[in-house]
Amino acid sequence: QVQLVESGGGLVQAGGSLRLSCAAAGRAFSSYVMGWFRQAPGKERDFVAAISKTGNTYYADSVKGRFTISRDNAKNTVYLQMNSLKVEDTAVYYCAARYGSTWARRTYEYDYWGQGTQVTVSS
Repeated sequence: QVQLVESGGGLVQAGGSLRLSCAAAGRAFSSYVMGWFRQAPGKERDFVAAISKTGNTYYADSVKGRFTISRDNAKNTVYLQMNSLKVEDTAVYYCAARYGSTWARRTYEYDYWGQGTQVTVSS
């Protein structure tokens, strides 16, 4: 069992930056692939980024070059650094954990979810 708690969301102007954190409680954080997803009002929850147990990273095309996912296994925390934010990045951002070795981009492939943190980008 893994409990995930996101933090770091807020209101920022377009072009600005935010850093999201996801703290994990439970066993064997380093055994999980970690992912970030986002959900805008009236839309499906979409993949944003993932990081493997060994630190390999994967990104949605819409955020590639602007967002960076990282993890600190000693702190049981995964981060999402978001730069050059756009209005269309506005959404609730969710952290997720997937037990296993292979990364994934579909919501049903993840086992545990946080409660989400709101990111609002103003023009």
